[in-house]
Amino acid sequence: MKIPPIIQASELLELKDSKQLILIDASNHKEAQNNYHKSHLDGAIFVDSNKQLANIGIDASKGGRHPLPSLEQFSSSLSELGITPDSHVVIYDDKNGANSAARFWWMLKAVGHKKVQVLNGGMEAAVKVGFPVNDKKVMIGVANPYPLSNWQLPLATIDEIEKNSEKENYLVIDVRENNRYRGEVEPIDLIAGHIPGAVNIPCLSNLDENGLFYSSEVLKEKYSNVFKDKDTVVVHCGSGITACHTLLAIAYAGLDIPKLYVGSWSEWSRSNNPIIKEI
Repeated sequence: MKIPPIIQASELLELKDSKQLILIDASNHKEAQNNYHKSHLDGAIFVDSNKQLANIGIDASKGGRHPLPSLEQFSSSLSELGITPDSHVVIYDDKNGANSAARFWWMLKAVGHKKVQVLNGGMEAAVKVGFPVNDKKVMIGVANPYPLSNWQLPLATIDEIEKNSEKENYLVIDVRENNRYRGEVEPIDLIAGHIPGAVNIPCLSNLDENGLFYSSEVLKEKYSNVFKDKDTVVVHCGSGITACHTLLAIAYAGLDIPKLYVGSWSEWSRSNNPIIKEI
């Protein structure tokens, strides 16, 4: 049975005692690990996004700030987390998937994992429905090496985008905040602006006023209109993490998952490529 990519807090509560459940805290910011040690959903395992969901190099112009790990590295990380092909993995973070939960979801989907979902509303939503929270250390049962053969979801390279970004039937979606897209500010990367031809649909526009994902019907209408008459759609952000939030929303809408440009703005802006500013 195919499961939706997003799970509601009440549904997670019903799954709480399932032996197949692997609950993951993928919050990713300076205080994330400290916060996890102080308080996390009962049984949740912390994932270090910089070490387990990326293979960070010394030169962001080659792959961006958060390149994908090798398949061997990812298989090792999954084994360390006790994840097997039969595991039901539920991932949360403290920004409702805009942190790293959606990135981990995309990576698992991309290697063919069947049961993986992101918690709608994150930790806060789970607490509201009575999911227990504590600071207990979680004992992880290390699994056998996870069998991986390739990334099965579509990826875009910088070379592809250089050749196609301004073509009429090729759509590049930039999910960063509008002021970063316009080139007004750039708090992380070296240069402000956006890729020529890219359109701006901030990833947080996937959420309603309560910080929850819009319904699949609303998201389907939104993105169906965006994709109209486009042969290829590519989604990017700053470093390949929050782009996955929009890919998650699109999957929740029941639409085909577009290409992810992992290098994103962090690679593009360091590679002597043309940059557009709208200020």
